[in-house]
Amino acid sequence: MASLLKKIADKQISRRTFLAATAAGTAGLALAGCSGNILTPAGANLDTAKEGKWVSATCWHNCGGRCVNKAYVVDGVIVRQKTDDTRPDTPDAPQQRGCLRGRSQKHQAQGVDRLKYPMKRKNWEPGGGKKELRGQDEWVRISWDEALDILTSELQRIKGAYGNASILVPGEANSEVMNLMSIYGGFVPSWGTMSFGSWFITPHIIGFADNLFDPKALNDRFDMRKTDLVVAFGINPAWSSLGNPMYHFLQMKEAGTKFIIIDPFYTDTAATLEAEWIPIKPATDMTLLLAMAYTLIVEDDPVNKPLIDWDFLNRCTVGFDVEHMPADAETNENFKDYVLGKYDNIPKTPEWASEICGIDPHTIKYLARAIGMQNKVSILASWASGRAQNSDNLPQMFMTLGAMTGHFGKSGHMTGASCWNYAGNPGPALVNPGGSGEPFLGSPLKEVLCEADMWTGLLRKKYLPNSIMKTIKYSPPTWQDTVKGVDLKTRVQEEDINIQMIWHTSEATLQTRDGMNKGIEAHRAVEFVVSQSHFLTTNSKYADLVLPVTTLWERAGDIDGLFSNRDVLIVSSQVIEPIFEAKDDNWIAVEVGKRLGLDVSQIVVSDRKQQLFNKLAGSTVVKEDGKTFEPLVDITAEDISEWGVSGQPQTGRIPLTKLLEDGVYQVERHEGDNYGFIAYEDFRKDPEKNPVNSVSGKLEIYSQTLADIINNLGYTKISPYPKYVPPIQGYEATFSDWQSKAKGAYPYQLITPHYLRRSHSIFDNILQLREACPNPVFLSAQDAAAKGIKDKDTVLITSEFGQVLRNACVTERLVPGVVALPHGSWCDVDEKTGIDHGGADNILSGNVPTGQGLSGWNTCNVNLEKWTGAPLIPDVEKPQRIFF
Repeated sequence: MASLLKKIADKQISRRTFLAATAAGTAGLALAGCSGNILTPAGANLDTAKEGKWVSATCWHNCGGRCVNKAYVVDGVIVRQKTDDTRPDTPDAPQQRGCLRGRSQKHQAQGVDRLKYPMKRKNWEPGGGKKELRGQDEWVRISWDEALDILTSELQRIKGAYGNASILVPGEANSEVMNLMSIYGGFVPSWGTMSFGSWFITPHIIGFADNLFDPKALNDRFDMRKTDLVVAFGINPAWSSLGNPMYHFLQMKEAGTKFIIIDPFYTDTAATLEAEWIPIKPATDMTLLLAMAYTLIVEDDPVNKPLIDWDFLNRCTVGFDVEHMPADAETNENFKDYVLGKYDNIPKTPEWASEICGIDPHTIKYLARAIGMQNKVSILASWASGRAQNSDNLPQMFMTLGAMTGHFGKSGHMTGASCWNYAGNPGPALVNPGGSGEPFLGSPLKEVLCEADMWTGLLRKKYLPNSIMKTIKYSPPTWQDTVKGVDLKTRVQEEDINIQMIWHTSEATLQTRDGMNKGIEAHRAVEFVVSQSHFLTTNSKYADLVLPVTTLWERAGDIDGLFSNRDVLIVSSQVIEPIFEAKDDNWIAVEVGKRLGLDVSQIVVSDRKQQLFNKLAGSTVVKEDGKTFEPLVDITAEDISEWGVSGQPQTGRIPLTKLLEDGVYQVERHEGDNYGFIAYEDFRKDPEKNPVNSVSGKLEIYSQTLADIINNLGYTKISPYPKYVPPIQGYEATFSDWQSKAKGAYPYQLITPHYLRRSHSIFDNILQLREACPNPVFLSAQDAAAKGIKDKDTVLITSEFGQVLRNACVTERLVPGVVALPHGSWCDVDEKTGIDHGGADNILSGNVPTGQGLSGWNTCNVNLEKWTGAPLIPDVEKPQRIFF
């Protein structure tokens, strides 16, 4: 025990050392200063711990599954986990089972690499000190008083010298920090298209639900089983949305649905569903879709071979042809004539598309005929194809193809995005959480940075002032009010900005946004960087001051209901006490507010327990009629007294104690119940009485407003209707000469799929997941053979913006010319060479914004070669980032 403690203290522990020590008979290891941080050896018989109890625990990360997680706690220590066992498991009423990530949460909450104490960089001093040492300096343990004094004094100094517009709080920051900074005069927030890509604002403007902030895009899971054919672009819930989404797709397969999946990768989803795989070049989906539209137009025969649903197209859309243009159109162009080549003399034929997307013309025609109006078809898309440069019109094109074939508003027919939390189970929620009662104050400043060029803008001291994009995304019902009064005809011009402080809160912004090398440079340029975190993440590694914060397992509990499975509401309780000196983010914001002399009641109104109670008391569940709602939770006066909170007794569907014990409430579903949902059903029946939320009230194949909003931003211009615009770093750009097909300096296309090991970058430090999922770079067998690369060889991947090392996984499941590097691996940059040994995808990406500020992660061209240096050791064998 003492020997192992010393190794941890000396930061020398590795997985192999730990397992060897614990296997020798150590039952557990209590780290000094915290009885709650116990490492449990593999193979220990934990069932003998009879004095323990099961606690409902949140699975809070942004993975898409939203599952039930429970922790078995003995003497304040998590010793094992389980998932949903509150009901029999049936296809109609499935258990909400957790995945490998959720089942590893105890290794996260009690990990030896948790940040234990506040730390400052050894060579930091007010003004930055040796700023170039950020990311490689040593760390010094300090007290919370010193840490809070440093943070407060730097806020005061930097505000006094440069103003509030010099303080950047990037990403989806914690509300309490934003509240603090708002009443302190303001801060610079950021916005970005993130995972959504061109699904960020495009769907809202054209009347097309995005299936997230407007979850009414697709039919519910019972009706999904009635579709005969799914044509899916890039969906891969088997990796990206673990939990029940894949199970729901399997029920479709069991019901007889055929799947065609179009993707550069033969994914686990395609394999599981026994789908027909149609390989495609990355970021060329638009060419395929246009060629399918061309085929529908030229082959449609309303009498003998009806492919196009002219009734739906004419009644429910605008902009398809010259006879159906919207009133606000500023050009004489329309979609149909563009497809036929009237404007550029290039008909969008299958032969034209084939040269770009790599799918042969016969297959393109086959796809077009397969989705014809007389077939029961669902056209599904993930956001992946929208994470590409110049893809702003892509969601509009998906909508157009679905509208042409009438796959809207009918049983078994769907068109829209299927990913993240709503994959496999779309529709409006049947059970909803209440609000916390906490304020959410935005910044009063006009300055806001677009994350697609945030780091270069910070270094250049320039930015494009656009404040409407984020508001449109997160408030789609009121987007038209948002743009009222905005001059959309005058292009936004660059303005000056001088960021001197970065405050990282809840997001892995440096790790997960474009252009990490520029991001590191930017972090070394400013005067102060502070990071709140559970571990020494990339944000924290390049900071001056690091503050250890509690996980949700160390807080009062929470409700996971918003953006979740429509059938369920998941409730958690506090699992363990805070480890070491970790503090709640609320506490940090309030303590800084006190030091600044602010009214802290505007920062945090209630403690976490009261916030949880408010959410529980305000939760509602649908009644049997499927239309009206009633309170979910039955709360007694005794409950309120026992909790020590303010509130009123109420009658509800389930007692509070029972809900907390179960950890989940699930609406009972069965075929033919009143909870089914057909997207766009009322709209299809009468679009005049039931308009969608576009300017015209119809699905806008031509949208002047979409073009105006995006063209106003100042990056690149788009058309009001779907057009193909080659990405800056797309397939065509892999050639130095397109006509002769001579390859250029970066001849391979990089894609960055979500990966089993992580939720974005979260969980990347968990050793068990590192062992199970080694995070290779996936290479096609053809490309590997040409480069003399074999399975598990170390490969150097080079882009215009950076270099990374990864060990190869050679496969026949990937399109030749494509390299797949999983998204989110923590960077580990060799300061001597600049090469990242961690496999971070954003080391290879650059700040290349287009259109609506798109982050084009799937449009990045690279070269690769077999590494001649020392082989890269597996991630699981790398030393953990352990301090004190």
